[in-house]
Amino acid sequence: MSDSFDVNEVRAQFPALAQIHHEKSPVVFLDNPGGTQVHQSVIDATTDYYLHHNANEGGAFATSQRTDNILHEAHTAVADMLNAASPDEIVFGPNMTTLTLGISRALAREIGPGDEIVVTRMDHDANISPWLLVAEDRGATVRWADFGVEDYTLDMVRLKGLINEKTKIVAVGYASNATGTVHDVATIVNWAHEVGALAFVDAVQYAPHGPIDVQALDCDLLAISAYKFFGSHVGALYGKYDLLDRLQAYKLRPAPNEPPGKYETGTQNHEGIAGVLAAVNYLAGIGEKYGRDYAYLFPSFSDRRLRLKTGMTVLREYDHILSKAILDELETLPGVRIHGITNRGRLKERVPTVSFTWEGHHPRDVAAYLGEQGIFVWDGNYYALAVTERLGLESQGGMVRIGAVHYNTVEEIQRLGDALRAMA
Repeated sequence: MSDSFDVNEVRAQFPALAQIHHEKSPVVFLDNPGGTQVHQSVIDATTDYYLHHNANEGGAFATSQRTDNILHEAHTAVADMLNAASPDEIVFGPNMTTLTLGISRALAREIGPGDEIVVTRMDHDANISPWLLVAEDRGATVRWADFGVEDYTLDMVRLKGLINEKTKIVAVGYASNATGTVHDVATIVNWAHEVGALAFVDAVQYAPHGPIDVQALDCDLLAISAYKFFGSHVGALYGKYDLLDRLQAYKLRPAPNEPPGKYETGTQNHEGIAGVLAAVNYLAGIGEKYGRDYAYLFPSFSDRRLRLKTGMTVLREYDHILSKAILDELETLPGVRIHGITNRGRLKERVPTVSFTWEGHHPRDVAAYLGEQGIFVWDGNYYALAVTERLGLESQGGMVRIGAVHYNTVEEIQRLGDALRAMA
């Protein structure tokens, strides 16, 4: 990775990282797959919106017009982040789950008996239940793609076999929020398109960890949540414009009839969207400061789109260091089973989201113990219900999940390992 990346300089820009636990130890945030801490610029942008711009959109006065400008800039920024063809292909909403449920209702109008929808057992339930509900409502059939319980990757041969002329939608995650596995999304999208099906990608878990290019993927729809990449509690949905334009949205009568407005139901979280704009610009700043060595990888990009691609590449390379550190610490503990890729030669196939079980220790007890030490991790199924059910772990409390991002340090991971060894 770029030698210039300075994690301590970055950490100073996240005020929450300065918290002290029990007036003794600095807090270690390893709960990031559930929501990252926010950058100072996000806090400033949200406050500034409340102070100087707070209004509903579409008015004939200054604060409303400034709100309109911020919303447009935010749509443009997320389009740049995802390399969408147009800001009109970006829809904002409360979160990925709500956006997916909403667009699934529109898609359901085109589904009927005899049609099939493909989902995977590796996905967050927000990319499963909406499609189960569509199938139930419309008389369609759901086909489940499985994953290997030894290598924690999708069974691609069987997945391809599920996609046929009856398939209407293929729903897949970019990366698993339970195992950390990064999937070969481009290949799956291509298989869907070969039979005329739509491809929906849940990129929430992947978004903080690497560059996304929806045009290169050629996916039809892709969802992210800004609070997973250092921003506000706001979700965003990308959709090809022609698809968004064609579908009949569930909306109020006076609402716009064109995308993205026809999908952005009611008054949006304007202050949160201002924070999304700031978060995207922060990631672009990573590229500006640390990512110039990677510019050659993106010869067709320029300006903010280039800075975002190089910045996310810097973060992806640093994440490999964090993944290795987590695996190194966990493997010192007898009785620990890591449910994910552990081969150090395959770190590019995972993000630093690592789940494990520990013989003789309930996941909740492990999380509670670490919490008392000021180390915050998740336990349970984290809405990856299909994963814990497939592994036979749902009735046993699920797994402990460690999730690192670029503001975490190797020293923090070592502190995690020390705490776990002390617990043992």
